[in-house]
Amino acid sequence: RGKSLTGNSLPGLNLGPRTHVQAGTLPKPMLWADPGSVITQESPVTLRCQASLEAREYRLYREKKAASWIRQIPQELVKKGQFPIQSIAREHTGRYRCQYHRRASWSEPSDPLELVMTGYYSKPTLSALPSPVVTPGGSVTLQCGSQLAFDGFALHNEGEDEHPQRLNSQPHARWSSRAVFSVGPVSPSRRWMYRCYGYDSDNPYVWSSPSDLLELLVPGVSEKPSLSVQPGPVVAPGESLTLQCGSDDWGPDLLQRPGRQLQAGVSQANFTLSPASRFHGGQYRCSGAHNLSSEWSAPSDPLDILIAGQIRARPSLSVQPGPTVASGENVTLLCQSQGWMDTFLLTKEGAADAPLCLRSKYQSDKYQAEFPMSPVTSAHEGTYRCYGSYSSNPYLLSHPSDPLELLVSGEGPDPVLSELKGSAQALPPGELPGDGGSNHTWACCVTYLCNKSARSAIHRTPELKV
Repeated sequence: RGKSLTGNSLPGLNLGPRTHVQAGTLPKPMLWADPGSVITQESPVTLRCQASLEAREYRLYREKKAASWIRQIPQELVKKGQFPIQSIAREHTGRYRCQYHRRASWSEPSDPLELVMTGYYSKPTLSALPSPVVTPGGSVTLQCGSQLAFDGFALHNEGEDEHPQRLNSQPHARWSSRAVFSVGPVSPSRRWMYRCYGYDSDNPYVWSSPSDLLELLVPGVSEKPSLSVQPGPVVAPGESLTLQCGSDDWGPDLLQRPGRQLQAGVSQANFTLSPASRFHGGQYRCSGAHNLSSEWSAPSDPLDILIAGQIRARPSLSVQPGPTVASGENVTLLCQSQGWMDTFLLTKEGAADAPLCLRSKYQSDKYQAEFPMSPVTSAHEGTYRCYGSYSSNPYLLSHPSDPLELLVSGEGPDPVLSELKGSAQALPPGELPGDGGSNHTWACCVTYLCNKSARSAIHRTPELKV
């Protein structure tokens, strides 16, 4: 983020409470839950173990207490590192690790995964004290309370790939149980959205239903600008791209300044990155300010710059039922790879939209993602490519697939690429898999332009590694 394993949950391995298993020197695999590790009661979930090397077999175990359900998984799925649960219940929850076998030895255990079931108890109440409106740089107290006598509470930051905060409950005059969480310092550079859950100490992985969503409001100094990129967010090494930051809140006196141009009352600053390299991949925001204030505006929405050709493998792109279809028919673009890629992205040549991003699914001995278009219209016509990426660095992409030209006969409305609905859950802009979304946003100014009345800056949020 070796270990001793207890119980008898490993196929073919009898472990007593004091038995120690010597881990090998093979690198540890990655363990994750699909669609996630916090699952509503009676919903399906699959634990997946994936090695970076070719493995003969996998095994999954739960810490502290054996998990009998693992022994019921068909061996053909176990050998692929797949451990499905059709309907999650109390007995499935807990803290899991996995290993793989290669050349007569077992790998080191994976990092732990905590599988949590929600919806077992009624939801608690979440409130902000004294108010959900928080000044930039300030902190706030979040109170989670319930009339049920919970032993502890968990606070989850929505949209963030992080472990929830946990606190023991405290006595209170109004609530049978409650916990008080401190959040901050906050900034307007991201959204602060929270839910809380209650749980009992006898099984800390069985949670209540989530509280209603609470969003903190962190106002910026002025209206946030917009950030776009030309010619597009996916770039090959050696090519050039221009980030364009604009706002109608900066005033018309930017018109005569170098690097800025005025269009329909909107001031704009251009920032060029050339030649592009793997080090330019990342998430960018821009801000603006007037010289009358020492504070910057709220940052723009995030923009992801993706560098192609950084992964040796190349996915394939196909279309079903065929490359020529009539308007109104259903079409699916299928991106596949023989090698492991946990995310696929689909781009359309000449489209200004961000790529559509879907998590991969392992099916028919391939990693794949389906991008349905339903119903297809003439606006879908064009040339498509797909890319693969790893969650460890989602801004570095594979080589593109061979181009696929889709031909549509007939007329229809004008959808855009972002309107496509995938069979896997689509990821919103600025939230690529693996983007840790840490509470601490580290922004560094890579380009900075000023004039006497206003200034703007482009910021990059690099990957944070702990």
